[in-house]
Amino acid sequence: MVLTGHFIDADWVLQKCILTFVHVPPPRRGVDITDAIFKCLKDWGIENKIFSVSVDNALYNDICLKELKVLILRHRKLVSNGNLFHVRCCAHILNLLVQDGIGKIGKIVENVRESVKFINQSEARLQTFSQIVQQLKLSGKKLILDCPTRWNSTYQMLSVAMQFKEVFPRFQDREPSYTTLTDDDDWEKVEKVSKLLEVFNVVTNIISGSEYPIANLYLAEVFRIKLVLDQAIDDESDFMKEMAKALKEKFDKYWSQCNLVMSLASVLDPRIKMMGVNMCFPLIYPKDEARKNIENVHIALDDMYKEYVDLPSEHSEEGSGRTLVDQNGLILEPQKSSGWSLLMNYVEEQQAIPAVKSETKST
Repeated sequence: MVLTGHFIDADWVLQKCILTFVHVPPPRRGVDITDAIFKCLKDWGIENKIFSVSVDNALYNDICLKELKVLILRHRKLVSNGNLFHVRCCAHILNLLVQDGIGKIGKIVENVRESVKFINQSEARLQTFSQIVQQLKLSGKKLILDCPTRWNSTYQMLSVAMQFKEVFPRFQDREPSYTTLTDDDDWEKVEKVSKLLEVFNVVTNIISGSEYPIANLYLAEVFRIKLVLDQAIDDESDFMKEMAKALKEKFDKYWSQCNLVMSLASVLDPRIKMMGVNMCFPLIYPKDEARKNIENVHIALDDMYKEYVDLPSEHSEEGSGRTLVDQNGLILEPQKSSGWSLLMNYVEEQQAIPAVKSETKST
């Protein structure tokens, strides 16, 4: 298991670093993963600084995060009573959805894969294929062989092969040993699935970034997935309707578990505030349910704001034994601090103006 930490440094630059590689032997129970994670946090001295943990959607991770949350709460109070602590990996869920979609045309995908493999294995076959491409005046990339365990490479293989669907039957006329020809009905299914996967591919590329903040992007991109699934459910093809319905069920299950995290992150983007939630929710939920969920976001945002407002007063109640920080970010203990440092900390506290109005009320 690899554990990666993401944080914002003193210069407000997004940083990440690998905290540990650790072997978790089988059967890899949730409690074993909890122990491994918490030991790492203790080794780094950050067990009281964790905001959230993002993991894939496995059952043992649910058990792990439930136990880890209990341990973390013994060291600090979690924001929003811990409702934002367990974050399910959006990219992993999209991967599961796509794998289900590709599985619906598994035999067709295998035929395309074998066709590409057959042609690419021989220089003579490649030349024959290229000659037909030139005769038909087609333009496009060369055939791509996918890695079956990476759905985005399978999408690329299908989308490129689609450009040459007219070439394959003509290639078979010249190469009798070619036996995995895809028929017109299958190509139609490939085309429909490819259009759906194209959106998933774009969304996955956006939300998989690690060099820039992405939490505020989730709501808009996941909402986009909802729209294309709704369109697919209304498709005239029974094949697409059945596939989209199965994907939508999984999507709804995931969305119900993570909508608060995505919504708050979107609201905290000063360019969007509540406008993103106000736009997306009525199109995701039935009317009354949408209104209720929008109100839940308001309540969670207001509660979170109040928690942060209360933080200074909590620190001030710690008395003369509290930890102080000087202007360079160095931790100062009262018995070891200079009089000037203590005075300046007092002045800063006195000059701090408490918030008299929450901007969350006017969003």
